[in-house]
Amino acid sequence: MFGFLKWPGSITRIALDPPTALPGRAGLAIVLIVRNEERHIGEWARFHLLAGAEHFYVYDNGCSDGTVAVLRDAVPASRLTLLPWDQVLRDARSGREIHNQVLAYAHAVRNFGGGWRWMAFIDTDEFLVPVRADDLAEALAPLAGCRNISLPWHMFGRNGHLVPPAGGMVANYLHRAADPMSDLRGVRNFKCIVDPRHVTAIGVHAIETDAGPETCNDKGEVFTHSSRNRRAFYSAAHLQLNHYYARSEAELAEKIGRGVFPSTRITGHGRRVRRIVANIEAREFEDRTAFDWLARKGGINHPGGRG
Repeated sequence: MFGFLKWPGSITRIALDPPTALPGRAGLAIVLIVRNEERHIGEWARFHLLAGAEHFYVYDNGCSDGTVAVLRDAVPASRLTLLPWDQVLRDARSGREIHNQVLAYAHAVRNFGGGWRWMAFIDTDEFLVPVRADDLAEALAPLAGCRNISLPWHMFGRNGHLVPPAGGMVANYLHRAADPMSDLRGVRNFKCIVDPRHVTAIGVHAIETDAGPETCNDKGEVFTHSSRNRRAFYSAAHLQLNHYYARSEAELAEKIGRGVFPSTRITGHGRRVRRIVANIEAREFEDRTAFDWLARKGGINHPGGRG
């Protein structure tokens, strides 16, 4: 059994036939579903362009602000595919809602995956950071033998910011939970980079390849999805996944107000989010990995730090 995130009454795992590989497939594409992220989408897109992402498949889950305009301004049209994805779909027999993010991921794999060596599935508060390499292609090169890579969250809290600071997330959020493999609720989880040609089932936090349970850490060591929770799995040798979970206090309140599904209220959602933030901030560690990489690439021109 895979560790797919479960919400009451929802379908959070979709099985599929892998796409056919297209001639000359290469590079990394990022798949994103987004709603009203005008404030941060530009920084997120520019960071990943600089990191070498070749294409962005963005599923517009009912944006009513300037998210799409900012994204179009940040990403060349030839490297951006925007799809309308504002929907609530249910199984007709059971009435169970099909998780819209999982549905988007499955659609991306089947319809676009054949052209890419790698696909990453992340959110706008998650940044794929090359640790030592100049870009993502170089960071992924030692993992050429892998078909399924799980990256642990490196969870960042509020960093003392009451309101969104000037200068973006990477420059202003430099302290995270000290232990990415902590058993504290909400601190430990994963996102995936996969060879889409081998995907047989997909969820938000776990993706099945070749109908098997195997996944690699970023050193190329093979584990099962269940055993990746062990401390021995942890590595950030080549790639680090930064999750700016809370952002500022004001944005945290907005996050709680938005809820999880637009059609569903999860009992105690606000208390759950606050507990996760408290767990992140219980023991923090300075982490300048993203900041230093961006500085090397010429993308930082101000000091950053705590507000």
